Amino acid sequence: MFKGKILVALPAYNEAANLPPLFGRLCQTLDALKQPYEIIVVNDGSTDKTAEVIRTWASQKNIRPVEHPFNLGLGATIRDALFAAASMATNQDLIITMDADNTHPPELIPEMIQLAITGADVVIASRFVPNAQVFGLSRFRQLLSEVASRLFRFLLPIKGVRDYTCGYRVYKAKTIKAAFAEYGPEGFVDQEGFQCMVDILLKLRKLEGTTFAEAPLLLEYHKKEGASKMQIGKTVWNTLRLIVLYKSGKMGKTEKVG
Repeated sequence: MFKGKILVALPAYNEAANLPPLFGRLCQTLDALKQPYEIIVVNDGSTDKTAEVIRTWASQKNIRPVEHPFNLGLGATIRDALFAAASMATNQDLIITMDADNTHPPELIPEMIQLAITGADVVIASRFVPNAQVFGLSRFRQLLSEVASRLFRFLLPIKGVRDYTCGYRVYKAKTIKAAFAEYGPEGFVDQEGFQCMVDILLKLRKLEGTTFAEAPLLLEYHKKEGASKMQIGKTVWNTLRLIVLYKSGKMGKTEKVG
């Protein structure tokens, strides 16, 4: 496969019902690769039994819990998950991020890893490439995603990227380590809401030589237990503001949206 370790960085908030099936599928997929791996789960101040579920699985599998004492939001949780993974990683390792709600199929990981080890620094599970499929998501949400994809590709193009918002990604660890070194721990992921996933890509594209690729995503939204945590209106507004800041050249280390 490759000479390195796989580090999975999961942000989790009130995912007690979704984590057991995800952990089962994820560990099965990673075990089959016969590569060393560790799963880092940042519990973002959950009020359900998420912490208990993580502790139970951590006693049996290579799972490392990280606790936020209270809810800080997706941006801070992704930041801490990536920083923990980067701190543990060598340049030969790979870092994977995905949602903790069991909508991202771990079975796609081998294909994404193959794209990474054959060249790409960032591999995105994309809804907008041939053979991608979406199940269980409303047509309205799908339309919003399609409009966002076209808007980003027109205004802030990144070669090889169609899906700017999906959080299911494989990063070369050296790329994430370089980003933290360039922007600082607080500066690399400084957006508070769901727009942080877009901001991460836009910052990585500024790193010289960073290459991107996509693999077709099978989005299994019908497997998710519980309501979505995304506030659609707020997310759309914050994403549009992010585009304006980047296009105007005002996006700096201290700029925040949300």
